[in-house]
Amino acid sequence: MKEKNIFDLLKAGKAVNMLDESYLPAVHHMDMTRKRCFHINHTEPDMEKIAPMLAELFEEAKGEIPTMIPPFEVDFAKQFTFGNQVFLNHNFTAMSAGGIQIDDNVQVGPNCTIVTTNHDFGARYTLCCKSVHIKKNAWLGACVTVMPGVTIGENAVIAGGAVVTKDVPDNTVVGGNPAKTLKQL
Repeated sequence: MKEKNIFDLLKAGKAVNMLDESYLPAVHHMDMTRKRCFHINHTEPDMEKIAPMLAELFEEAKGEIPTMIPPFEVDFAKQFTFGNQVFLNHNFTAMSAGGIQIDDNVQVGPNCTIVTTNHDFGARYTLCCKSVHIKKNAWLGACVTVMPGVTIGENAVIAGGAVVTKDVPDNTVVGGNPAKTLKQL
């Protein structure tokens, strides 16, 4: 049986000690990703200049490179899977160690955060990740936070400022902290 690498372990939700030597490839990838984000974030706001930098940033990710408006912060670029026509507005933040899948035609408003990472309460250097999946045609309003392990359904709308801690069904509008169903579409 093939041994899983650190990135596969993180996506699989296995507990990973950040002080263990096996975590070093993740540290190096995170360092490279943050440097590339810094470079993009300090580039003139010209999509013709930014597009090739986004392609380099997400060269190990799966799918079509999204449209992203800087500034943004991503820690594990290779842990993304993108569909077609994904749009991420400015001040997007992703703690993506556990894997983030964003399907076709998803729109993410400004100041949104997606988190896949948590720490063990007793052993704080131990990461416990859960992936996030945002299904096609979903729309996240401004200042939305999506917590680890959440799936947002097709055509769902997340109202501005919502903190999403549980799965959101298809064709549902949610809002609040924690997010609750507001209506069905």
